[in-house]
Amino acid sequence: MKNLFLILAIAVSCTQLWSQNNVRTSKVVNSNEDRNFRIPLIGEKAPSFTAVSTNGTIDFPEDFGRNWKILFSHPMDFTAVCSTEILELARMQDQFDKLGVKLLVVSTDKLETHIQWKKALEMLKLKNQDLVKIKFPIVSDENIAIAKQYGLIHSKAASNKCIRSVFIIDPQDIIQAIYYYPINVGRNTDELLRTITALQVTEKEKVFTPVNWKKGNDVLLRTPPMIDENNPSNELAGYYNPVWFLWYKKLN
Repeated sequence: MKNLFLILAIAVSCTQLWSQNNVRTSKVVNSNEDRNFRIPLIGEKAPSFTAVSTNGTIDFPEDFGRNWKILFSHPMDFTAVCSTEILELARMQDQFDKLGVKLLVVSTDKLETHIQWKKALEMLKLKNQDLVKIKFPIVSDENIAIAKQYGLIHSKAASNKCIRSVFIIDPQDIIQAIYYYPINVGRNTDELLRTITALQVTEKEKVFTPVNWKKGNDVLLRTPPMIDENNPSNELAGYYNPVWFLWYKKLN
């Protein structure tokens, strides 16, 4: 009888351990699923939100009007890579202004932490450069509502921390370009300017840009130019094609 009770006790214990392990595993799976948010895609309307920031309450994208916009997420305040990125964005503010671009930075840190970090950055001279003022808003997404809308938290990345992302949004609030970077790699702000410039040129001129295109370089035609057989030289002024399916155009 004692042996029977011992066997039953062991069986109950094993059942409880199996049940606990299953619950623990289930929680992990559910946690990853809960953090696997959908990313809004190119061509879609930029999700709107209201949030507090270092510049007051922000209604995005409504408060930014008919301008180009860059939504720039970062993992955490008072960290090395993020600090260099924010300072560089602030230094390039005038260049973004010339292109009619409004900047917005967001992370899951509290507003008070944003405010203290901003003050610290504005007192920091990096590589002997001048002090800068951070004019763009740094938004608090403490409840990860924005992160959910923009897919800023990925299931296999650090818990509840936004990865480095960039959304370039046009004046009609349509997403035109998306970048994602891991936490350990800083972004290239020159590439952001290049992409914005390329998007504006292709929209205005109805053209494409080739690989490694920079402002002032020749662009690509969407379709071959119409040729006037009676006066082909005039029609081809400013155009050239190294092969029949590749036509370039010189911009003024």
